[in-house]
Amino acid sequence: MNFWWILYIVDGLLFALVAMTVVYFLVFSTASLFKQRSKVKHAKTQNRFIVLIPSYQQDEVIHLTVNSILGQTYPQRLFDVVVISDHESQLTNMRLAQLPITLLTPDFDVSSKAKSLQYAIFNLPKYKIYDAVVILDSGNIVKPEFLEEVNDAYTSSGTKALQVHRLSANRDTPSARLDSIFEEINNSVFRRGHQVLGLSASLCGSGIVFDFPWFKKHIMKIRSILGEDKALETMLMQDNIFVDYFEDIHVYDEKTRDIKDLNKQRGRWIYTQLHALINSLRYLPSAILNRNYDQIDKILQWALMPRTILVGVILIMSLVLPFIYMSLAFKWWVAGALALLSFAFALPDYLVDKNLSSDFSHGLLVTVGGLQNIFRASHSEVSDRLQSAKRGLANLRKKRKKKKR
Repeated sequence: MNFWWILYIVDGLLFALVAMTVVYFLVFSTASLFKQRSKVKHAKTQNRFIVLIPSYQQDEVIHLTVNSILGQTYPQRLFDVVVISDHESQLTNMRLAQLPITLLTPDFDVSSKAKSLQYAIFNLPKYKIYDAVVILDSGNIVKPEFLEEVNDAYTSSGTKALQVHRLSANRDTPSARLDSIFEEINNSVFRRGHQVLGLSASLCGSGIVFDFPWFKKHIMKIRSILGEDKALETMLMQDNIFVDYFEDIHVYDEKTRDIKDLNKQRGRWIYTQLHALINSLRYLPSAILNRNYDQIDKILQWALMPRTILVGVILIMSLVLPFIYMSLAFKWWVAGALALLSFAFALPDYLVDKNLSSDFSHGLLVTVGGLQNIFRASHSEVSDRLQSAKRGLANLRKKRKKKKR
């Protein structure tokens, strides 16, 4: 096989994946320009909520989240707050213990958000009955009327899962601004655009509301230390549960200020996306046969090229191919133009400022750093699973020794 055949094959495969991703983004970003939902009516019934806040080494921001959720206008007798304080300082735990919340302090050898949520559910008193669970991250800030709005949305939606609009709480560094841009593009494409076209919205880790009995049953099934939101999405799609999106209910999220932390975050997300795709492909035939369009869309969504990699591939091919074979470069220029158009449609006006062009230049650093951290995330999960397996074998041997005695 000569050089030209290799070039044609590589160019064709890459462009097919890029084209599929660009078309997907363009369709849903265009749909996001049309607002479908009318104002949510005030609910006559009041649901009972449990608010779960998993917090791993977030001593600086956890108290802000707790104070904001405790300052709700919603009746205090109708919601409980549970903080799962994982590897936080004794001083932080002492301060949290003085607040009217339930404080849990697990000591995991290998920490994960899924484990914290499972620990909280396992340690809830049996007599406690809730209608819905709200999941927030440490660093999330909510307005005083947040639970009132959630109650109205949950009652009116008629579904067992909904996602609210997560916004950036800070845009004081290039990394934080870039993270804010990524977040809002995701909101437009994977949430508002999907809602307009009648498809389930994507979960984004926090600001999520679930039917409590459903969540209590399914959270215990998660085994991976990464991507608990994608695991829950898979189970929602299998149960044909529609995920609604409420753009007017806001959760303000603290964005990472350092490029290294953003690289690690993106690397973990890309790895979890690949992991979710591999695990869910076996459900594609049944989803097609049963016309489960939400599940088909979700699998297709996870098969897309990650956005930072997409921009990097288009840029490289657009610059290199003209020096090799000009006719191959034209389609890449068109793909680049359509990708920029889809991002422009998805980006809200308040993020378009004088820093926008310089912030996008940081995207190249995120592309390279994110690719490096995919392998670190993979290695981390494999090593953590091996450690868990070793501990399980050690415990099993101890039990066998005790039985022999």
